[in-house]
Amino acid sequence: MAGKFEWFKDKKDKFRFRLKAGNGQIIAVSEAYESKDSCMNGIESVKKNAGDAAVVEVDS
Repeated sequence: MAGKFEWFKDKKDKFRFRLKAGNGQIIAVSEAYESKDSCMNGIESVKKNAGDAAVVEVDS
């Protein structure tokens, strides 16, 4: 089974999305969005940018 994006309203009535792996495990959760359209734009941004994103180490 392929991964999927799920969108939903949180307890504060804000829109969020999460990315689930094929096994159902949540692997990413978004920030809160004021509108569904903004949430959908967030999903599209992840789809567009994640494949080519660099992996970098950050000092803590």
